[in-house]
Amino acid sequence: MNEDLILELLSGNLLYLLGAVLLVIIVLKGIKIVPQSEKYVVERFGRLHSVLGPGINFIVPFLDVARHKISILERQLPNATQDAITKDNVLVQIDTSVFYRILEPEKTVYRIRDVDGAIATTVAGIVRAEIGKMDLDEVQSNRAQLISRIQESVESAVDDWGIEVTRAEILDVNLDQATRDAMLQQLNAERARRAEVTKAEGQKRAVELQADAELYAAEQTAKARRIQAEAEAYATEVVAKAIAENGLEAAQYQVALKQVESLTALGKGEGKQTIVVPAHALEAFGNAFSLLKGGK
Repeated sequence: MNEDLILELLSGNLLYLLGAVLLVIIVLKGIKIVPQSEKYVVERFGRLHSVLGPGINFIVPFLDVARHKISILERQLPNATQDAITKDNVLVQIDTSVFYRILEPEKTVYRIRDVDGAIATTVAGIVRAEIGKMDLDEVQSNRAQLISRIQESVESAVDDWGIEVTRAEILDVNLDQATRDAMLQQLNAERARRAEVTKAEGQKRAVELQADAELYAAEQTAKARRIQAEAEAYATEVVAKAIAENGLEAAQYQVALKQVESLTALGKGEGKQTIVVPAHALEAFGNAFSLLKGGK
């Protein structure tokens, strides 16, 4: 009895059950949850229809198909080494690294097959072209400018693929051994030249300082002589004034005083020589005292 009832219920509601199951399947097929780091490229009847961004999306079941799931995370190409020739004909090896991300997956999917290979080939060609525009010294000294030019050129080249180049780096610039030896010799020669220039400048400065010192000494000597001459002139003026006021006695007194000072200085010598003093020199003492007392 129960089995017959169940069969009767199933036969009467089978259509509804099938409809419910089909509805669930359609809903599940129509809902697409896209992760934050991806985008889905949807095709309808084999052609591009839309691009689904992160979050909940709805498509037409059985007609729309999420054909391509593309990561939009930043990617790094494997480090690559390119041979290039500089403007001054020096062979160098450039180690490069490139970072990129896909912004428009519909362009990337339908315009390029091997993204990494295409970007690597593009970077190699651009690096060779940019290196060929610069001398070796410019490559080594203006690396930031070179990187900027390479990145701009790569961005322009891959723009049609829906790709953004976020960063381009030159990791190293390598030279062959012969070029390294030549550069080392040039560097040593430059150092020697700078040392000679520094030495010459030092000698020049020493000569200038010596000349300044001699000039200063001469100026001081001249100044001392001028002061001495002024003092002697003042003394002469005083003596002349005294002679004018006191007559011949003042002059005789000055002469006698000078004689006494000379004999005194001679007597202070430390030598053991015997000095014979003229008799008239001894009279100078008497004359000086006589004049000092007002005698004639």
